[in-house]
Amino acid sequence: MALSVPNAVPPDPALVALNRFGLGAKPGDDLGKIAADARGYLKAELELLDVALVSADDSKNAGLLDSTAAIQASMAAAAERKAAREKPAPAMQPAADTSDGSAEAKRKSGVPPVEADIYRDEAQARFDKALGAAPGFVERLVGFWSNHFCVSTAKGQLVRACAGAFEREAVRPFVLGRFADMLLAVEHHPAMLFYLDNRQSTGPDSRAGKRRGRGLNENLAREILELHTLGVDGGYSQADVTSFAGALTGWTMAGRKGRLGEPGTFVFDPDAHQPGEAVLLGKTYPAGGMGQAEAALNDIARQPATARHIATKLARHFFADDPPAAVVDRLAEIFTKTDGDLRALALALVDLPEAWSLPLTKLRSPLDYAVAVRRAIGSTSGKEPQRTLRWLRALGEPLWQPPGPNGFSDRTDSWASAEGLKTRLDIAWQAARQASDIGDPDDMLSTVIGASASAETRQAIARAESKQQGLALLLMAPEFQRR
Repeated sequence: MALSVPNAVPPDPALVALNRFGLGAKPGDDLGKIAADARGYLKAELELLDVALVSADDSKNAGLLDSTAAIQASMAAAAERKAAREKPAPAMQPAADTSDGSAEAKRKSGVPPVEADIYRDEAQARFDKALGAAPGFVERLVGFWSNHFCVSTAKGQLVRACAGAFEREAVRPFVLGRFADMLLAVEHHPAMLFYLDNRQSTGPDSRAGKRRGRGLNENLAREILELHTLGVDGGYSQADVTSFAGALTGWTMAGRKGRLGEPGTFVFDPDAHQPGEAVLLGKTYPAGGMGQAEAALNDIARQPATARHIATKLARHFFADDPPAAVVDRLAEIFTKTDGDLRALALALVDLPEAWSLPLTKLRSPLDYAVAVRRAIGSTSGKEPQRTLRWLRALGEPLWQPPGPNGFSDRTDSWASAEGLKTRLDIAWQAARQASDIGDPDDMLSTVIGASASAETRQAIARAESKQQGLALLLMAPEFQRR
């Protein structure tokens, strides 16, 4: 079935709500009812209390570790691996681990949880949240911001252990809050400081710099300006990067020995901080320790270039690879007027007339596709997340492992290769074979796509030789792939 681009006919409001803004339909969804008040359907989710949070207090998530515990577990595991490499294997093998394998169970049993255990538990919690959400608009926002402020497990086992906690602690609490608050939370987080090497940045004129002969690492400062706030054309200079990097010195993570504080926590090391004032975008920030960079971050969050950069990325994510200028202008205006109120931006996305008139032309990202598949076949629990994690690796978007600090691409052509579409077909077949209870594919077509299904799609599913084949064709239909 060809993955053709839809024509200019306004899309079904239900598919706009579920596909453009959400994570796809689930069994039992009434597309007609959703279409009758699609804007209200989306806005209702924004009003739910703590809708973005994944709480470790929830019994389903009891095994989740906070970032400090996760980092400490990774440090302990690294120390054990190092010790094992340096010593001969003992004559007697240790008793088999009979715990349930979760990070929390291993911790309670005295067996240190390794990074893979922690990562698996976090992945399951992430997938459970996405599968249970209705319509999933807030989860889409979480995914957007997590990719915008990304860290990568490819950096090492420590990030693998705390990537999920980073998203839960520094992103989720702020997706409907203020951009500046999220920015500060992200840049303070040990995962980001480790990922972008700020632990290695020392003020040349600081006490530590003079003593050890170390200097600046500009990675964090550069990516904050280029990727997190102003954008590549945001009007900053190399001198701004260098000065900002100096202001950020001393922002670090306490190491395993706990010299600066509890291992794995954010700490400010005054001995490593570059003394003196910093100049950024023409403004002078007086010497002030940790508060110097915090003041700069708050100001950068309010820059017009930041408003435009965020507006462009949101418009690209939800509307089109090359979004209409009017959409970007409107979102940037709201960002500025509301001081970066992200709930106001989310409501604006829903209220923009272009949301309901532009055709659904963007291809679902691998993560969105994998979740949409599982929602469509009625999977409501992550149970074992390895299957979905394998799908994501095969599709080129492994969870929390972008290729660089700029995150995964949000453009259709990055995912629409012949090989990528073949992999999606393989996943559709796997999902169809693994589905425990397949109903009539024609009925599923009405639930998942509705009246927008083309004659070609209807005919292909009607001619399917089995329910499994019909379901696989549905999961590969252009109307299912597009958002």
